[in-house]
Amino acid sequence: MIASAPGNDGLSLAARFVAGPHLRSPEKAEQRLQDWLAELEPAHATAIGNLLDGKARSILLGIAEFSPYLFDLIRADAVRLVRLLRCDPESHLAGLIEATSREVFAAGSEADVMRLLRRMKSEAALVTALCDIGGVWPVMQVTTALTDIAVTSVQTALRYLLRQEAVRGRLAPEDAEHPEQGCGLFVLAMGKMGAGELNYSSDIDLIVFFDPEATNLIPDIEPQPFFVRVTQGLARLLQQRTADGYVFRVDLRLRPDPASTQVAMSTDAALHYYEREGRTWERAAMIKARVCAGDARVGEALLAELSPFVWRKHLDFQALADVHDMKRQMQVYRGQSEISVEGHNVKVGRGGIREIEFFAQTQQLIAGGRHAELRVPQTLVALDVLAVSNWITYDARDELSAAYQFLRRVEHRLQMIADEQTHSLPQEPEAVDRFAQFFGYENREAFALDLLFQLNIVQGHYAKLFEGDPTGTASLPPVNYAAGAGDAHLVQRLAALGFKDPLVVARTLQQWMAGEYRLFRTETTRTAFAEFVPALIDGLAHADEPDRAVVAFDGFLQALQRGGRLITLLGQNRDLVALVALVLGAAPRLGDMLARQPQLMDGLIDPRFFGAMPDRRELSERLAATLEDAGAYEEFLDRLRLFGQESLFLIGTRILSGTVSAQQAGTAFADVAEGIVNTVHGLVTERFAEQHGRIKAQETAIIAMGRLGAREMTASSDLDLILLYDFDADAPDSDGPRSLHGAHYFARFTQRLISAFTSRTNYGVLYDIDMRLRPSGRAGPLASHIDSFANYQEREAWTWEHMALTRARVISASAAFRSRIEAIIREALTRPRDASLTARDVAEMRRAIAQEKGEGDPWDLKYAAGGMVDIDFVAQYLQLVHAATKPDILDVSTLQVLCKAEQLGLLPRSDADTLCQAARLYHDLTQILRLCVSDKFKPDSAGDDLLRVLARAGDAPHFSALEARVRETQAEVRRVFTAVVEG
Repeated sequence: MIASAPGNDGLSLAARFVAGPHLRSPEKAEQRLQDWLAELEPAHATAIGNLLDGKARSILLGIAEFSPYLFDLIRADAVRLVRLLRCDPESHLAGLIEATSREVFAAGSEADVMRLLRRMKSEAALVTALCDIGGVWPVMQVTTALTDIAVTSVQTALRYLLRQEAVRGRLAPEDAEHPEQGCGLFVLAMGKMGAGELNYSSDIDLIVFFDPEATNLIPDIEPQPFFVRVTQGLARLLQQRTADGYVFRVDLRLRPDPASTQVAMSTDAALHYYEREGRTWERAAMIKARVCAGDARVGEALLAELSPFVWRKHLDFQALADVHDMKRQMQVYRGQSEISVEGHNVKVGRGGIREIEFFAQTQQLIAGGRHAELRVPQTLVALDVLAVSNWITYDARDELSAAYQFLRRVEHRLQMIADEQTHSLPQEPEAVDRFAQFFGYENREAFALDLLFQLNIVQGHYAKLFEGDPTGTASLPPVNYAAGAGDAHLVQRLAALGFKDPLVVARTLQQWMAGEYRLFRTETTRTAFAEFVPALIDGLAHADEPDRAVVAFDGFLQALQRGGRLITLLGQNRDLVALVALVLGAAPRLGDMLARQPQLMDGLIDPRFFGAMPDRRELSERLAATLEDAGAYEEFLDRLRLFGQESLFLIGTRILSGTVSAQQAGTAFADVAEGIVNTVHGLVTERFAEQHGRIKAQETAIIAMGRLGAREMTASSDLDLILLYDFDADAPDSDGPRSLHGAHYFARFTQRLISAFTSRTNYGVLYDIDMRLRPSGRAGPLASHIDSFANYQEREAWTWEHMALTRARVISASAAFRSRIEAIIREALTRPRDASLTARDVAEMRRAIAQEKGEGDPWDLKYAAGGMVDIDFVAQYLQLVHAATKPDILDVSTLQVLCKAEQLGLLPRSDADTLCQAARLYHDLTQILRLCVSDKFKPDSAGDDLLRVLARAGDAPHFSALEARVRETQAEVRRVFTAVVEG
């Protein structure tokens, strides 16, 4: 909690103001204030007037002139304003928190809770703003106060929800007044909230975990859905807008793999993720993590277990490059590569708050494993400890601390204007002038002088730590890239770099340097491009197919029409150049896409590119925004294709850059496809009904099979689909102008649906569709009636068809129809089977595939002996023979099935570990190969770039070690397959 400023005990807030805005139009501000006072009851107006002496009046006038948000808070409750101006702010805020906590606990309904929390937030927002603007509190006392309000809000809201669950009989707390104790669920405050540094209009970043072994739930309550529901309720109580506003916007996306995990996650799953997949940015985030609500004992235990993940035993200088990579990407997106005043982002721009935070956090990550005193969450405390520990100078500490506090005050004042989470100064000088006066300066010039001084101080310290020549181009020999094929020195250099036809490359370079393409119309763009050509050509030379990468980049440049800003960004961010070179050189498929559609580059500049993968909800929102104003049907199809290709490009690029795991990528590819399928299904349904009408009680459903069903897609996956339908048999004709009968209606509908995916437009095809897994395969109708589907699965389906059915997932249907289909699938998979006959069928199927596809190539990771098919078949076999007695084994994910099989005692732990590790390895490598190789992968003819990417994906020091690991893994997988299926 906040502490009283020394020497001010007993003084009212109004008497403690020592600073305030510099009024721009005093008369107008006075008139606005007087107009409001005239609307009040005389007693209230008199009380306020008596308090407005000296600084208090100038502060209220400044708010009336510059801050619509704060003036609205003032006008909303005159009695509250009088109360605040007369109060001691420290004790008042502490009393407000205590009273609200007590009232929320006793509240009779969620509506009462929401009202109480929102009123506490409004009052706290006003008093902290007055203390900040009036110079009553230093900025870090303001951030502490804001954090106290956030922590109280989360704690009291969660306590209320848990108390309600106890009343409903779902929770059995030992202490009814503190139901969170022993409940097993806890909330981590992340980022600035975790460090006690919350800014004025900040979101709150929370992660919710629970320990299923440490709950006080009654026995028949399943922890996961229970705690997910509680977490959703918590977010709703805090962020839903009501007549009283909102408390805090809640962001739950810092949890592990938010695209495929629930909003409340088990501690076991969290530990598994961080140990296997956690990245540097997640380590940095955990520096500031603290338990802010819920079961503190369980929360502290998890943080203790995560300590080795955050704090490495050895000096970790790799963190330096990783953190700087993140910072550069943010600057690229924001257009913040240079220090400026107008439009400058004081958070992520050059010299901004984030550079100070990264300066401290990076050195904490580097050395915190060996120096426990560095493990502190607060930025200013970290700077101090770094200085005391001789990691930085005392001058650096003092300068960065002063800059941090100045920039945080700027950030707060920006957000006080309209309660927006903004960090950027206005774009126009006049607007900056207005802001400067709200901040207490006489004019823009005086403010700019101090701002630029602080930004340059920060940037100087940051540059010493991070910046230099990250791509190594400063050490490259000088070459005249504009000389053309006649320059022997240039040709010799290109040949030495590995270009097969250096003469052609030299001529291409000459065209680039001549500046004859459309994007080179301005001198600025030509200059910027010339500066990064050495880095570009060096990167392309190390690509899988260097000459082809040059051709692809040439096509990319020719396709750009207004690429000036883009080229400038590339020239100023060499790591982005390297990423583009990697895409164009190592992944022909992505390179061709980028050359055809340069606008795909926009996604690389988006700050979300290196953040958490978007979940289904976010993808749906993005897709809806893409289609929002599309007119004709053809335009819908074009936009769908563009969305799909951009998503594929971005996910693929993240795979290449190593910023997502194969499992995350497979899930992301599937989420994109599922969103598109849903959209196309609805679109075609509406369009088809316009022509042919609808049949009474009609239902259609799309079932995903194969990789889409399992959510294990790659960049080149097609969509394995089955379409089922139902209708009222007593009224089989559609009611449209061109009526169709029963099965014929749905056959035509399915053809239209397939056409929407596969017809070639200006943006190519959406997906290739494979419907051969439908009942009777190619011999059966395109669409199946649900009764026919059920009968087929019960009476006619072969074992291999039920193996495929283990991956069936309904991805587009009404809730009721979905339930019917899922029941049929479950019944088919859980019927008793003869284990020996099933094993014989599975083994015969595997032999047939080997005969057709071959199994001797170890780099055919799917079909090789001991490859992915062996693993999938083991999982499918185990489901078919055991689901009748152990239905919990069923899952569309091979990895989940294997884990469940081990837990159920159906597969020895050693065999499960072998198969799971192999599946992850194959997935990692397959994602890379599907992006980078069009035909069969041949290591002998592959470039070093691709081999390095594969080695990194396979967690091997070099490619030869990876190759050995692949062969050993395949031998082990085949051994397990033989033992389980053929043994």
